[in-house]
Amino acid sequence: MRLALIGYGGMGRLVGQSVASQARATGDEIGVTITSRDASQSAGDLASSLRGHDVAIDFSVGSAVLRNIEACAVAGVPLVEGTTGWKEREADARQIVKEHNAGLVYGPNFSIGVNIFYRVVSHAAKLMAGIDEYEAFIEEAHHSRKRDAPSGTALKLKDLMAKHLGGYVPIASTRAGHIPGTHRVGFDSAADQITLMHMARSREGFAAGALLAARWIIGRKGFYEFSEVVDEIVNK
Repeated sequence: MRLALIGYGGMGRLVGQSVASQARATGDEIGVTITSRDASQSAGDLASSLRGHDVAIDFSVGSAVLRNIEACAVAGVPLVEGTTGWKEREADARQIVKEHNAGLVYGPNFSIGVNIFYRVVSHAAKLMAGIDEYEAFIEEAHHSRKRDAPSGTALKLKDLMAKHLGGYVPIASTRAGHIPGTHRVGFDSAADQITLMHMARSREGFAAGALLAARWIIGRKGFYEFSEVVDEIVNK
């Protein structure tokens, strides 16, 4: 693959570096790298830089997502969208992809382990749905530079749990130090507590998942969630 990398913040740069390292190790090529220096460029300007790439990976900032999606769509380059903090603009993003017959795969978290964790938590919530003695909760922690709180991953967990539990699921967020990402789901009663936890040790997992999604989206049109990529893996 010939990859274009888009990344502004600390997380974006770190994941981008990991993506580049893993991509080169498998013989892929890194083409253009778009950073904060390009923040003022229009979608049309960026599209000119993106043409000729097989796929783009975006770990930038929420405010830039729609412009980046439009730039990739205009350039005819499928996009892996790993940025969070733009959920309220999802309808606009879908419209851009539809208008240009583009391809995009997004997700609140591209870690394969987290996506397996989603399924574990969903099943646990289903098991607990009929037991009134337990109340559910979510705790998440990330590095101090992460802008959105709760995280996209925590919100995804909340949605999955709410489908079975129906009621309010509180989220507690911590932003401190250099924590790559920890998510803890609990079911608490007067008698005991059940907890499930995923803890990222590094950003290597995010990068590996993004590259998996990049290979998957090439040649496809439409708006996909990363969970659909993982579904193909676990259902083989």
